[in-house]
Amino acid sequence: METSDKIVRNYMMENDAFSQWLGIEILELREGYVKLRMTVREEMTNGFGVAHGGITYSLADSGLAFAANSHGIKSVSIETSIQHLKPVHAGDVLIAEAIEESLSKKLAVYTIRVNREEELVALFKGMVYRTGKEW
Repeated sequence: METSDKIVRNYMMENDAFSQWLGIEILELREGYVKLRMTVREEMTNGFGVAHGGITYSLADSGLAFAANSHGIKSVSIETSIQHLKPVHAGDVLIAEAIEESLSKKLAVYTIRVNREEELVALFKGMVYRTGKEW
């Protein structure tokens, strides 16, 4: 089986057009954990001049996918939620850290913190179903 780094980078990120469009960069990756970075662009803002909520959600959701699949088992989300705590603007550099909270044969739970520098701007929680199929 390939290492978690190769699975996420070679199969997931290279074929994930949306994460690429977001400009996501993988900073750190290990089993059950990923740290991502992206910069919010002007076309990601809404009519209020702040980033659309889907931007922080999408960054966090990519973190969930990369961390959950890093064990080499195909995993898909079955429940997610997000709390938007602070507005995000064009030019902001966001860091998302996905941390595995619980892992079993069929289910895993993750918390993803989205920060602007040291300030928490969104908190995402997700549960995945682990299919049992290897990458």
